[in-house]
Amino acid sequence: MTNLLLFSSTVLIWGTTWIAIALQIGPVPVLVSVFYRFALAALVLVGVLALTGRLKVPTLKQQPFILVQALSLFCCNFLCFYYAASYVPSGLISVVFSLATVYNAVNARIFFGDQIKPRTLVAAGLGATGLALLFGPEIFIAVNPDSWKGIGLSALGTLFFSFGNMASRRNSAEGIAPITANAWGMSYGAIALLALIGITGTPIVLPPDQTYLAALVYLSVIGSVVGFTTYLMLVSRIGSQKAAYATVLFPVVALTLSSLYEDYHFTPLAMVGLILTLAGNAVMFARLPRRQPVTAVEPADLKA
Repeated sequence: MTNLLLFSSTVLIWGTTWIAIALQIGPVPVLVSVFYRFALAALVLVGVLALTGRLKVPTLKQQPFILVQALSLFCCNFLCFYYAASYVPSGLISVVFSLATVYNAVNARIFFGDQIKPRTLVAAGLGATGLALLFGPEIFIAVNPDSWKGIGLSALGTLFFSFGNMASRRNSAEGIAPITANAWGMSYGAIALLALIGITGTPIVLPPDQTYLAALVYLSVIGSVVGFTTYLMLVSRIGSQKAAYATVLFPVVALTLSSLYEDYHFTPLAMVGLILTLAGNAVMFARLPRRQPVTAVEPADLKA
């Protein structure tokens, strides 16, 4: 039951963060917006852990992989996603992000020697086909350069996200709790973003209105502190490949919100694409028949 709760929470939280990101695109530079997000998230998470006596300091040996997680999950990936939101609707960014399953399967094979199972390939193929149908009219018929930019940035951001998953998996194996890794990772990410602001001479623009502030608080507290904690707890419990498939359900929430607030219109082709991504999710989490010997049985993915 715990895994199911973590999975559902991650889907609902991250499925709604894309529209909040879109609400922040405007007069505040992207670098500054991402800095605000993780600086506030770090203050909240570190503050809560310190007040409850649960703030732990990783050892010097553990610090490099905390830094990798920080740069991948709390810096580089979101710079890509925020810039992508300038070119394509936020719901479509979430669809590209659903390819995290493919990235994680390949990276887990490269870094940890995990086997890429046939069901993972089938699920990934369904998801990729659905993605092509969702984006097809824009990138192949209209030949919109902005769409290509948005897709490229979203894909690069998803790659960084996957690298962060690998670092988180390694950190969990070393006994670092996800909430501890997140607290320090968000802090390091905010510091890195502040350094980039200084290096590039990016002006620090204050939040312009209540809409921006509301989006910032939601992204920092719910999307970052709560969302990343539930997701990385899921990674530590069921593995990076299975946990990443939560991203395939994001488009259901994100595209619905995008159709309401960003004038995104579902076409018959887009609906088929969305159905295919959901079919991939069903393949990934379908209960397999019990085999002999008992030690060869694959555990149910979403049972406590």
